[in-house]
Amino acid sequence: MTDATVRASAAPRRVLFVTGRLAEPALRRVLTNTALPFAYEVAVLKITVAALMTTPWIARNLDLPDGTDLVMIPGLCEGDPQVIVDKVGVRVEKGPRDLRELPVHFGRPAASAAYGAWDIEIVAEINNAPRMTRHEIQKTADYFHESGADIIDIGCTPGLAFPALADVVRECKGGGRRVSVDTFDSHEILTAVEAGAELVLSVNGSNVDVVSALAGTGARVVAVPDLGGGLETLEPTLEALARHGVPYLIDPVLEPIGHGFTASIARYAETRRRHPEAEMLMGIGNLTELTAADSTGVHAVLVAICQELGIRAVLTTEVIPWARGAVKEVDVARRLMHYAVTQRTIPKGVDNRLVTIKDPAVLEYSEDELRALQQGITDPNFRIFADRDGITVLNNERYVHSAEVGRLDSLFARLGVDEATHAFYLGTELAKAGLAVTLGKNYRQDAPLSWGYLTPPDDQRPGHTRLTGRPSRPHRPPPGARED
Repeated sequence: MTDATVRASAAPRRVLFVTGRLAEPALRRVLTNTALPFAYEVAVLKITVAALMTTPWIARNLDLPDGTDLVMIPGLCEGDPQVIVDKVGVRVEKGPRDLRELPVHFGRPAASAAYGAWDIEIVAEINNAPRMTRHEIQKTADYFHESGADIIDIGCTPGLAFPALADVVRECKGGGRRVSVDTFDSHEILTAVEAGAELVLSVNGSNVDVVSALAGTGARVVAVPDLGGGLETLEPTLEALARHGVPYLIDPVLEPIGHGFTASIARYAETRRRHPEAEMLMGIGNLTELTAADSTGVHAVLVAICQELGIRAVLTTEVIPWARGAVKEVDVARRLMHYAVTQRTIPKGVDNRLVTIKDPAVLEYSEDELRALQQGITDPNFRIFADRDGITVLNNERYVHSAEVGRLDSLFARLGVDEATHAFYLGTELAKAGLAVTLGKNYRQDAPLSWGYLTPPDDQRPGHTRLTGRPSRPHRPPPGARED
């Protein structure tokens, strides 16, 4: 980084927006209709499709007006912005992938350097570990750790012997991970702790005798109510733990919906009232694994409850298919909710990675905008646009619109395409556009749909198929080239 590079958090005073000829009218319209807290200019480089720019090409062709302290290049532009920074000496950023998102891009709350902090630990359970090979256990532990888990929980199976437990704990510890054990069996608890487990799930009146043996080990214990009992059954267990100097967390136990879910949430609040300084844990997998609903929203709400109640540890797992990705989702949620609660702001417009099925905002196109765009097109490449009103396909000769996303065959027939390669390409893109309209998502040609934290990386290199000949290949325009 050069000394001239401004800190990413600094507010710009004069911004230079870089674009191509085709996008210039739309960019100027968006900027004119947006109340921006800075002055700006638009640099229209000698290229038609802005997304085909590369950062080295921009660096060679960009003239920087005096007073500019931020250069905003197209979000789909390929390459490292540092190449331009080294040439012009001011901060350079990639904008959103769609220029109509600029108002949101500049209007969102400043998530400052504070965003990303968290204070809730994630305990990720490997269920039924005795039924798995040691290789499978380590592979799952690696996956959970990479997803954001702080502690790997070895889940024992009641009634099933686990002779490899000590070795499994040591192997997990050897990989630099923190480890817990999930069992009520006193022998398994002591075996795991002796091998290096730092957390025990769980202890209640049924196995409280093990507490004396845990004294001095440094292991923490999760205390839960007796089976079928209320909060009052916690007190003898907590007294035993305190008497032997064993550190503990309290888990009042989250119940599934239909089995006292709301009452169990109230128990957590009551436990916090009775024990204002106690560490607490919530087993959120009891809800996500037993509720047939997308887990992202469920995790967001549960982690928000934990954040507000001062519950600083959650236990989760990924057994049922709809809960796959739970650890990553909780990792995102704990950062979002920590920011919302500590900054006293709503968890919106800061981090949208938990919005997966629908998009945070659906951009729309008016017919006038698309007709104006078509007037600037000189090639037969098809451009595809989709919003809640349907799908539009256009090039220099055709303008085809359909509001019936269930009848894409009818739309396709009006395009006059019969070459197999082009038909396959357009069929794939139209199917993706139809899915976007159905779900309420933004469609961008030659780019994957956004699925929040699940979005796969793309090559950021769009291309359009031609009406005749082979599909055009993504390429870098040579210096000074006119991309028409």
